[in-house]
Amino acid sequence: MSAFSESALEKKLSELSNSQQSVQTLSLWLIHHRKHSKTIVLVWHRELKKAKPSRKLTFLYLANDVIQNSKKKGPEFTKDFAPVLVDSFSHVSSESDENCKKHLERVLAIWQERMVYENNFIDQLKQLLSTEKKAKKRTFEQIQEEEDDDYLSNSTPKEPPETQDLIKSLQELENAASGDAAVRQKIASLPPEVQDVSLLDKITDKDSADRLSKTVDEACMLLADYNGRLAAELEDRKQLARMLADFIRSQNEILA
Repeated sequence: MSAFSESALEKKLSELSNSQQSVQTLSLWLIHHRKHSKTIVLVWHRELKKAKPSRKLTFLYLANDVIQNSKKKGPEFTKDFAPVLVDSFSHVSSESDENCKKHLERVLAIWQERMVYENNFIDQLKQLLSTEKKAKKRTFEQIQEEEDDDYLSNSTPKEPPETQDLIKSLQELENAASGDAAVRQKIASLPPEVQDVSLLDKITDKDSADRLSKTVDEACMLLADYNGRLAAELEDRKQLARMLADFIRSQNEILA
């Protein structure tokens, strides 16, 4: 998994889309680098303010995914996100329509149900959604201009990467998840009961059921972690492909 830096995080946030895979992949990367949680929250909050209105809800979805899925690892993100959530919800709510606010209300309902934060804090966030003014409707021309900006930002060639950055990215992929033979062997060695429901008929007592339940839980955690690493590797490979394309383009321009 790629090393952490503020510039790397800014880039990943700029490429974040509203797809579940995009949010979960970046969430896993952030949780992996949770020792930098304070810096991560600072950069996330700053980039949220700079993001276009159409992307701000996705930033909060990312925060929600990180906060909930990092709890088993430690309390860092739950604690560090808290001081910026009031300002973040207020900011997003002020630039959102009613449909977006319904999604925010759903996030807060889940937090309350799962006791992610204290009720009085969640009530404070809910209050923001009901008091912030409704966002102005965008004209067709404004929407078209925003889409054109997105197209230009994605299609305009970027500055070529430094040679050492390119080498570093290639070296990091040497230890990628797809090459982790040890984990793949663990997955291949999982007992057949984990995947073949027909074998459940052989369970005759509570102790056997408890042991199988524990094995299934461990298998789910193993597979979820490996799938997350594979998704993160895929994003790293896409980024490397872009770097290589920019590097080749710059070399061709030099030779031309």
